[in-house]
Amino acid sequence: MKKNLLIILSLLIFPFNAFSATLIDALKQTYTNNLELQAERKNLEIQREVINISKSDLFPSLTLTGKKNFEQTNEITTQAGADASVTDVDTASASIKIEQTLLDGQGRKTEYEKSKLGLNLSEAQLVRKEQEIFLRAIEAYTGLILAYEKLNINAENVNLLQRQYELDNARVSRGQITASDLAQSQSSLSGAQARYIESQNNIVTSKLNYENIIGIITEQEKLKKIYNAQEKIPSSLEEAKKISLQKSPELIIAEIEFGQSELDVKIARSDLSPTAKISLERTYTEDLSSTYDEREKDVLQATVTWPFQFGGKDRSTVSKNLQAKGMKRLLLENAQRNNTQSVTSAWSTLQSSRSFLQAVQSQVKAAEIATEGISFEYESGSDRSTFDVLQSRSSLINAKINLAEAERSYLLAQYRVLKSVGLLNSDYLNLK
Repeated sequence: MKKNLLIILSLLIFPFNAFSATLIDALKQTYTNNLELQAERKNLEIQREVINISKSDLFPSLTLTGKKNFEQTNEITTQAGADASVTDVDTASASIKIEQTLLDGQGRKTEYEKSKLGLNLSEAQLVRKEQEIFLRAIEAYTGLILAYEKLNINAENVNLLQRQYELDNARVSRGQITASDLAQSQSSLSGAQARYIESQNNIVTSKLNYENIIGIITEQEKLKKIYNAQEKIPSSLEEAKKISLQKSPELIIAEIEFGQSELDVKIARSDLSPTAKISLERTYTEDLSSTYDEREKDVLQATVTWPFQFGGKDRSTVSKNLQAKGMKRLLLENAQRNNTQSVTSAWSTLQSSRSFLQAVQSQVKAAEIATEGISFEYESGSDRSTFDVLQSRSSLINAKINLAEAERSYLLAQYRVLKSVGLLNSDYLNLK
């Protein structure tokens, strides 16, 4: 009787069917609170500033300079050795200089184009990180629900086996069954109690994983189970492949990195080109010398430089970037192959998980009918043995657990298809 009360109490402590928080709520919480996503969004802001930095190099530079010199001459003599008069000056000067690069082999413009690609790259990396974190969040959400389901199934099993043991104990005293039958009941009860304790521990582990990825969950917060994704899934493998060619962040990242490698070659070649600059500087000086008081002058200067390095550093840099470009091309081709394989694999898993779920649903229905019939025959005093009852109940419990796992696997398979095509992001999930 005590064990029955403990099981009933545990069901009150861990209510599953009363859960009401949705998966979308959990994903929104993940979008807001997950530290990895916050860090990736900061990286996007950094890249926006990189664009501003590279863009500023395209405009003229303005330099303001101010100087103040204090002179004190202690002694000065002529060539004949006679003392000469000392006239100290305290010179102050101020200047303003405007400088513009006219020619640099398109280096600055190419750097700006590369920084814009860098922003696109950061956006694609953010989408990739969102997909990774959101899938982990879905796994944590469904994992906690599954842990509660297994707890309830095992608690129900312990309760039933406890009643079975008490019934068999009474039947032994009446000589209706043997002591070995009672031992079988006791063994099954002990095994069920062990699985129940294990399921309690799984609750703790699953909850910690949930809070690490999604955020804090209170005892009052309830989770709502689904096994069909609320978002639209591609209707065919062909549609999934077509979407992935446009949306897959892995493919987009590989394409952008190849584009950046092409620009790196242009930048390296620009270092071999001449550079032309023009500047205009106005300087105003007070107390210029012992002879002159003030001076104001304008200097217009044009400068052309053409670097030559005898060690071949710049040419080696060009060669290195050409090799890097070839490497990025190979990585792009590999990403295209992996994309097709990933989408096909995810789609195949979805189809098999759907079929498996349907099979397990039929298995549970058959096991329920069989268990009910065998239990009725056993209690009616037929030839059914205790072993028959325990075996049928064990099959039913395993079928129920398989069903809970199959429902979770089917839901995860749907979201893995979305991830493989590049749609498991905050925009498509409407999390912003």
